[in-house]
Amino acid sequence: MPSTVQFCRRLADIIDSLNEWIGTTVSWLTLIMVVVTFTIVLLRYAFNFNSIAMQESVSYMHALVFMLGAAYTLKTGAHVRVDIFYQRCGKTVRAWIDCCGVLFLLLPVSGFILYSSWHYVVESWNIYESSSNSGGLPGVFLIKSTIPLTACLLILQGISMFIANLMIALGLHTPVETRRIEAR
Repeated sequence: MPSTVQFCRRLADIIDSLNEWIGTTVSWLTLIMVVVTFTIVLLRYAFNFNSIAMQESVSYMHALVFMLGAAYTLKTGAHVRVDIFYQRCGKTVRAWIDCCGVLFLLLPVSGFILYSSWHYVVESWNIYESSSNSGGLPGVFLIKSTIPLTACLLILQGISMFIANLMIALGLHTPVETRRIEAR
């Protein structure tokens, strides 16, 4: 039993680290988006120059920030929640609620997104889909690939959340783990 618990803790830590790294890395794109947007406006109004590719690059970065940042946001507990009864419950009850939320909401929805987006992305790759705008960016198929990738990252983060909350619900947690989960 202890080796199973240790394995689960290690797995959750690896998943958390992966999503932490992806989230912090992709967050830098917001700064780049601001710079590129400023450049687009400056070029348009000061030099009467317009670039469809630059405009589309902002959309690509925006998509990457939201799609790849979703699991990080879930990890940090920054998604919008409607807490009617949740906050009044003890930590064990909250842990069970979170376990049920992962099992009956997060995993099925993420699995559906993964399943339903797969054909869409494969077709995009088959034709190497690019922008429909003249002068637009090639590689629309690459940005569409973030849809199933996001679903996979959410599934992984759901597994990590389930493990952490199950540890609390079953009393197999350490005080440090409890503080980390309650901070979400």
